[in-house]
Amino acid sequence: MKLVVPKEIVAGERRVAVVPESVKKLTKAGVQVFVQEDAGLAAGVRDVDYADAGAEIIPDAKDLYARGELILKVEPPTQNEAVGAHEVELMPPGAILVATLQSLRNLDTVRRLTARKVTAFSMNMIPRTTRAQTMDVLSSQATAAGYKAVLLGAAASGKFFPMLTTAAGTIRPARVFVIGAGVAGLQAIATARRLGAVVEAFDVRRAVKEQVQSLGATFVEIDIDEDAETAGGYAKEVSAEYLAKEEKLLHERCRASDVVITTAQVFGKSAPRLISEDMVRHMSPGSVIVDLAAEGGGNCALTEPGKTVGKHGVTIIGELNLPATMPIHASQMYSRNVTAFLLEFFKDGKFNLRLEDDIIKAALITHEGQVVNEMVRKALSAG
Repeated sequence: MKLVVPKEIVAGERRVAVVPESVKKLTKAGVQVFVQEDAGLAAGVRDVDYADAGAEIIPDAKDLYARGELILKVEPPTQNEAVGAHEVELMPPGAILVATLQSLRNLDTVRRLTARKVTAFSMNMIPRTTRAQTMDVLSSQATAAGYKAVLLGAAASGKFFPMLTTAAGTIRPARVFVIGAGVAGLQAIATARRLGAVVEAFDVRRAVKEQVQSLGATFVEIDIDEDAETAGGYAKEVSAEYLAKEEKLLHERCRASDVVITTAQVFGKSAPRLISEDMVRHMSPGSVIVDLAAEGGGNCALTEPGKTVGKHGVTIIGELNLPATMPIHASQMYSRNVTAFLLEFFKDGKFNLRLEDDIIKAALITHEGQVVNEMVRKALSAG
């Protein structure tokens, strides 16, 4: 089977879908791997590294895609201005695409994939089950985002993170407040603690309290008998009473914090607005908000996706695609995720599309000219 790895063309994207260590595993399994020239350069991988691992380097994107029985990408397919065609148009009909499609936000791409009869898998739809842990792209890339969020917050803050004892006196440590204790939030907590900050965290899911405390942070919670976690481990929407108490708590904690990192998202929906303009107005001048939910509209009412802005003396960072700013390790993790996915279903020289498998069912978006994912199908109908 022929597998191709195109160079990512979305602005700011520096990751690559497959790194040489994965090429070795795939070629050992009988896969022919073709990589576009300079596809991995921004992620610290040279063409010679791919060649040494067993891949063939292809300079031209059209030539590369034409070989693709199996196509691995990071970003959803988009218009390739260099060749004057959409990437989906370059894919052979019936090819298999594996990428982070973000299907609910890219319905036009889904339509194109359907028309081209491409069998498309979205790695961000992989179920969070024990069996699929090694394939969990959401978690691996959230790790990179949570880590980088703290570095951005520290760089924008006018305070030292650790406590310092100097000849000029003792400097108190910065106070960091993390909203949302999923993978990104937990990594943010761990990173802020390593830098010496005093860290508090909040999450609507009480089950994460022990994890937060194990990292040396204080878990702040609401005095109400209500949890907000789905069976799949995601956050879900909560009652009006809960929201009122949550707003009061967040207002107090944001006001007392030097850096606030927000990570709260509800799967398949816009990011919940947790920090109002009034809360920002009451934060200390020089404080920082890093909004990891900016791509979904932001947890802060003043977040401008893709920008860093100053409002009421507070710096609000709404940078998008933070994993792409950590391309070397983010690519390594992504590559391991997609390779685990492929090898789980690769047998006798081909990818076995076991439609009854729970992982396949969750991640499969289009097949044989049809949209097979129920959520995406409903979104298309509504749109």
